[in-house]
Amino acid sequence: MTHAHAVAERNIRNAAVRTRNMKIVVINEKEMRSIMSMKDAILAVKEAASNYSAGRTDIPLRANLNVKEYNGNSLYMYGYVPGSKALGVKLVSVYPDNPKKGVSACPATVILEDAETGEVNAIMDGTYLTRLRTGALSGAATELLSRKNSKVFTLIGTGGQAECQLEAVLAVRDIKEVRVYSRNIDNVKKFIERVSSGKTQKFVACKSSDEAIENADIITAVTISNVPVFDGKKVKKGCHINGVGSYTPEMSEIDEYIVCNSGKIIVDTMDGTINETGDFLKPMNKGLFKKEMITGELGDLVNGKCKGRENDDELTFFETTGSAVFDLVTGQKIYEAAVKKNMGKTIEL
Repeated sequence: MTHAHAVAERNIRNAAVRTRNMKIVVINEKEMRSIMSMKDAILAVKEAASNYSAGRTDIPLRANLNVKEYNGNSLYMYGYVPGSKALGVKLVSVYPDNPKKGVSACPATVILEDAETGEVNAIMDGTYLTRLRTGALSGAATELLSRKNSKVFTLIGTGGQAECQLEAVLAVRDIKEVRVYSRNIDNVKKFIERVSSGKTQKFVACKSSDEAIENADIITAVTISNVPVFDGKKVKKGCHINGVGSYTPEMSEIDEYIVCNSGKIIVDTMDGTINETGDFLKPMNKGLFKKEMITGELGDLVNGKCKGRENDDELTFFETTGSAVFDLVTGQKIYEAAVKKNMGKTIEL
């Protein structure tokens, strides 16, 4: 065979292989908000939790690269959920110096692949997706664990995660009063002004955590505090608590009394919470808490493999540190809806 013939044959083979361009749907935060409601997100994380706890997922430990010269870390959270056809990775960077440059300290992007071909088919805002699925996790736990007649909700923390945490609880319970507390009362007032528009609930800016939690039916803490942000002994009987902010061994926003005295303790993933959050690690190191005191994972609760609330006086507690499984399943649902509604910007490679 001559060289010319060999080149021609190779070109024919390559042409046969490349039968189509890769089409990727790019979805921004505004479009994601339009596509998926909080109630839909709660259904998505329940599906993810169910599959995860039943062993129907492949979610490796996240990879972490240290970028020392720029004081940053780049994390890669990836996996595959066959039942949801969800395959992909969330890229999350933690660069504390970024705000000085006018850039988010934790930029994130989610990249999804077609499970049948491995082609990238979607890129979406990972920062909003993280907020949405984290709120949805608290919403799912609140729906399954809190008293159905809960009326007073306390939110501690007004940062980037707070709004979705509020929306999640309002999506599952008929809340009449929302109390908001953080160390900076000006931030509290600004947060309430931003999120209360169009809502029928009474919003209260609290000057202390004691004021905020008094007779509260549901409490969500979403801070990066290294010390408890409220006195657990002052929580009313039958309260449900969501611990959202702690994701390192140093962080411990939840009082040890809550951790050690809750009738039911549910976590999003067992490995993540036991190894990452100071809410559990600190009392464990003191000998006050054991892994066996955890009732089960959220997926176990969804699948009916563990008990939820058994009476109106029982204290219940949910802890979340996050997992790629929730990003991927929620992201896949958003992508599928975007395609169906012809939303997002399609690019070809």
